[in-house]
Amino acid sequence: MSGPITRFAPAPTGYLHLGHVANAIFVWGLAGADGGQVILRIEDHDRGRCRPAYEAALLDDLDRLGFLPDRPSTDAFRAGRSPFRQSDSDDAYLEALGRLRSAGLVYACECSRATFAAWEAGTGRPWSGPGCPGDCRERALPMVAAANLRVALGDGVEPFVDRILGARSGEPSARGDLLVRGPDGWTYAFAVVVDDLRHGVELVVRGEDLLDETPRQIRLGRLLSRTEPPAFAHHPLVRRPDGRKLSKADGDTSVRELLAAGSSAETLIGRAAAEVGLDPSGRPRSTAEIAGLFTPA
Repeated sequence: MSGPITRFAPAPTGYLHLGHVANAIFVWGLAGADGGQVILRIEDHDRGRCRPAYEAALLDDLDRLGFLPDRPSTDAFRAGRSPFRQSDSDDAYLEALGRLRSAGLVYACECSRATFAAWEAGTGRPWSGPGCPGDCRERALPMVAAANLRVALGDGVEPFVDRILGARSGEPSARGDLLVRGPDGWTYAFAVVVDDLRHGVELVVRGEDLLDETPRQIRLGRLLSRTEPPAFAHHPLVRRPDGRKLSKADGDTSVRELLAAGSSAETLIGRAAAEVGLDPSGRPRSTAEIAGLFTPA
């Protein structure tokens, strides 16, 4: 295949729901339309919330839905350690962190979410721009084992063209310097950039709620010597009737519960496609059909 490598990257903090099915439709659909490949990655960087039982369930659900990655297989995850599982990849993150430290970009930080909230309460505006409210980089705090770490991204703007939303741009440091390691370990924003670089991901397909993450992830990738950022496609979300996005706590949209209640995989794929406007008819669809949703007639 000559098309781009993309990835499906769930976090095992709960059961897959219809929002994940919608994301899978976009991932596998765009890959199929472009002649690309899909890798599966388990993003269990949050050691406090992730559970092996949820990982086992999501692997089973993907098999039942028919979303089969090009690599690695779901059985490869069941077999043990994998470079596509974040909790097995500390060495990769430490190596990337070391490169950023050698460039003088990493510093220990005492600022928490409460610190940023206090700044906003005191000034009437959220923190914006490089650095942090506590001026931690200038204070040169010791980088002890338990320290929270940030990377200085610098100022300026990162433009990009989203495959779905068109031309966009944003400030990498709009919400302060990027936290790369916090109380729960490596952060999503850091680990995902390292992973996309080492896994050769060329197309990032994800929900539009992560659009604001893109400028700082592009900048971080450049600091890690990525010469060309991946392409991005941010798709609509499956939302609750009140407009909020689904969460793993929404049991009525849990894939495993819907399957157990008698829904077929094709019915769930059709329902998810309808929820995000890909096919208003909502008719049942197999995974073999979804590339057609992205191929011009």
